[in-house]
Amino acid sequence: MLLTLGLVLLLVLPMILRSLECRFLTIALCDAAEPWQLGSQDAATPMMQGIIDLHHDIFFFLILILVFVSRMLVRALWHFNEQTNPIPQRIVHGTTIEIIRTIFPSVIPLFIAIPSFALLYSMDGVLVDPAITIKAIGHQWYRSYEYSDYNSSDEQSLTFDSYTIPEDDPELGQSRLLEVDNRVVVPAKTHLRMIVTPADVPHSWAVPSSGVKCDAVPGRSNLTSISVQREGVYYGQCSEICGTNHAFTPIVVEAVTLKDYADWVSNQLILQTN
Repeated sequence: MLLTLGLVLLLVLPMILRSLECRFLTIALCDAAEPWQLGSQDAATPMMQGIIDLHHDIFFFLILILVFVSRMLVRALWHFNEQTNPIPQRIVHGTTIEIIRTIFPSVIPLFIAIPSFALLYSMDGVLVDPAITIKAIGHQWYRSYEYSDYNSSDEQSLTFDSYTIPEDDPELGQSRLLEVDNRVVVPAKTHLRMIVTPADVPHSWAVPSSGVKCDAVPGRSNLTSISVQREGVYYGQCSEICGTNHAFTPIVVEAVTLKDYADWVSNQLILQTN
């Protein structure tokens, strides 16, 4: 009976969790955090989708463990309650339960480890030859971006600074303390390489919808890769305490079509040349 219940939960629970997530848990259906948000932001990259799927898988095992432990606790409280059961049940040896409690804790970590190792491998470094390289430099308290593929000379380079829009000066539709004056524009469905480094103190380049959090450590350059699968605007913030205005260094990534990206690069190079 217990084994049948476990098999039913194994088949049905993942579908129930995904249905609940779509209806109730994922309050934020956009790509920025919302008040009282319970679920993750919509995945914009395969990496983030893998993180969400791994979360669901681990949550299933947590529910399974909760059911078994709760059942054992209720049975123990029942059989050793003096009022409801004056003569307690005496169990000297339980071979079956000893085998189950030995095997299950050994098997469950394997089901968790196999997908997590694959996810960690995909998150480690650049596995695909990137089409575009972007360097993000953290400052106190703004960011500089350099599209190094277009730096043909010192006079012609695609670099710009990105400052947060003040709290009392947002335009209609802009998010408070999340919008910047210059967004990072990238083409959708393209492999990107991000080089993250600071100019002063430790910073972090983190965009939740992309599943990316790359620390910027003074004296070295860290590397990560992303591949945004859909067009949109994605918001992030610095995740390392970098000083007084740490909360005022947001990150905004705008994914556009390849044609729009080429037009944007052309316009930026013309503006910076003039």
